[in-house]
Amino acid sequence: MQLNISDTFNKELPSDSIAQNTRRQVSKATHSYVNPKVPSHPKLIHASKEMATTIGLEKGTITSQEFLDLFSGSKIYPKTKPYAMAYAGHQFGNWAGQLGDGRAINLFEVKHETERWAIQLKGSGETPYSRQGDGLAVLRSSIREYLCSEAMYHLGVPTTRALSIMLTGDQVLRDVLYNGNPDYEKGAVVARVAPTFIRFGNFELFASKKDTENLKNLTDYTIKHFYPELGEPSKATYIKFFKEVTHRTLKMIIHWQRVGFVHGVMNTDNMSILGLTIDYGPYGWLEGFDFGWTPNTTDRENKRYRYGNQPNIGLWNLLQLANALFPLVEEPEPFEAILNQYQKDFEEKSLDMMRSKLGLNLKLENDPQLMTDLEDCLLLLETDMTIFFRLLGKYKLGNPESGLETIQKAFYHPEEINDTILNQWKVWFKAYDQRLQEERLTDSDREQSMNTVNPKYVLRNYMAQLVIDETNKGNFDLIDELFQVLKKPYQEQPDHEKWFAKRPEWARHKVGCSMLSCSS
Repeated sequence: MQLNISDTFNKELPSDSIAQNTRRQVSKATHSYVNPKVPSHPKLIHASKEMATTIGLEKGTITSQEFLDLFSGSKIYPKTKPYAMAYAGHQFGNWAGQLGDGRAINLFEVKHETERWAIQLKGSGETPYSRQGDGLAVLRSSIREYLCSEAMYHLGVPTTRALSIMLTGDQVLRDVLYNGNPDYEKGAVVARVAPTFIRFGNFELFASKKDTENLKNLTDYTIKHFYPELGEPSKATYIKFFKEVTHRTLKMIIHWQRVGFVHGVMNTDNMSILGLTIDYGPYGWLEGFDFGWTPNTTDRENKRYRYGNQPNIGLWNLLQLANALFPLVEEPEPFEAILNQYQKDFEEKSLDMMRSKLGLNLKLENDPQLMTDLEDCLLLLETDMTIFFRLLGKYKLGNPESGLETIQKAFYHPEEINDTILNQWKVWFKAYDQRLQEERLTDSDREQSMNTVNPKYVLRNYMAQLVIDETNKGNFDLIDELFQVLKKPYQEQPDHEKWFAKRPEWARHKVGCSMLSCSS
């Protein structure tokens, strides 16, 4: 198995001078060298043929012993030095200090054709940044990460990718509900892939230590390899860098809002410097449309990371990045201007996104009111967001009286529709119909357009839980079935209609199907 190794991060940036794998505070370093823990009996559950070819492997390689050895952590690729990255961060709005890769180890970087890819193993053992953790991951969280990162990619959402998921053959002790009742679960490891795993927190670490030299080294490295179009390092370039990161972050969050995805843990150490969705922990897709929903049990009380607050948290996190980069520029005004523009851009881009979901091409003055009124209707009765927007594409112009019938399957409890709810929906469909009269699309063309932005299939938590249950029994068929379905989320796929369904009632309050903890 041949890979075009092209390491840069651990060659161009300073490494930890201490070689021992002990928990500690690390100074003046971007990473610490550490090897993955060798699993006792690794077994491949699933691998992405597409991702394998993307990094330069032949498709058949994924079934080889070499692939199993390398991406389970059993063996180190020749002439490479695995490492864990150092970073800090704000967690739930509070400064947490040094964090770092506590359960991820970067194997190497590869270059294939024009693209650079960093590959890391998540769940591969202790690092100097593991704090009190064991650095391992369990099967349930690994399946969720593996499936979700690839599902997001095919939805068109900027994301890290996944190459493979393997059982380690080892048992891992976890307290899934944080209630003092830990139990042993199957261990697993996911091979994650991205151009880089650098986060906002990498910059915060050096800024917090007033290590401006290494802050500059890291920023220059990031620009050189991932934003080369910005030019040579200078104050002006650093400002342009922050502006581009801001644009990418906003774009990512608008995509989240479009498909109803809630990240669940938008800490600054979980924010990619490339504007990629990173670190799939207690995430979830909206079932019933609800601005206040969060999938994270840790966030249940304050709901900081709720669906409707994600754009605001993106701005707050960008402010922390601006504070970290400030020593390189020493002028607050450019950062303030970019952050203020984020707020304006969000309003505009969010409105454009909603227009696309409703099949509207023109930009008319009353559109914001149409959106607000729709949101009010969606909150009247528990309404499945994914199903609602997909069915709305089937609406026929000139027949607002049939509107509610068109989308009725999106309601969890249609029997609760009373006259007040019925009338409010009728008013909205009448307004929607009048608005559609301003457009030039046929019903068929409008549906086709809406179906490119409103997915039919998303990775609902109950679906992931079904895969987890089957895989725990040793059945890997369902993970492959869903993997294939989620590669075509906008297509009808008549043979897989069963996955275009509301969350079943048994999953409403089931652990792993409604809310999730950070335990993995």
